[in-house]
Amino acid sequence: MLDALPLPFPFDSRAGAATLRRAERDDADAVIALLADDPISAARGDVASDEDRPLYLAAFRDVLASPGNDLLVIELDGAVVGTLQLTLIPGMARRGALRLLVEAVRVSSALRSSGIGSAAMRWVTDDAAPALDAAMVQLTSDAARTDAHRFYENLGFTGSHLGFKFPVTR
Repeated sequence: MLDALPLPFPFDSRAGAATLRRAERDDADAVIALLADDPISAARGDVASDEDRPLYLAAFRDVLASPGNDLLVIELDGAVVGTLQLTLIPGMARRGALRLLVEAVRVSSALRSSGIGSAAMRWVTDDAAPALDAAMVQLTSDAARTDAHRFYENLGFTGSHLGFKFPVTR
């Protein structure tokens, strides 16, 4: 858990007043459902099946227990409607700069373009990164997510690198 994060963070969106806060144990099913609500994630196997639930719950516990990670949720009218994971990465490059990695940003498909995702990402860049003394915020986005690419570019992110992945066979 990233203790220095300034949470909870209340904000307004076109959908109403929302709150960005640290995920709690009872939020696990909502986070799993948000992953499955995304067609690209679903195509990779994030379908929120009952047989996968123990894997998700173990990962949920591991993220929250890790001092360099945090899992956040966005709540609107008492329901979890968004999520994102933050990882603070110490590094040697850039004179030992800390990087704040943002992963698994999801907003309920019914609420996309409501300003919820923009407000959460502005909090990451304007509040979380400085609170954690991060020199930069970085993220990766699937090449097929062209709408997400425009979203991040509109927030000031630049597509500066090409990412690579290697699947490990288990």
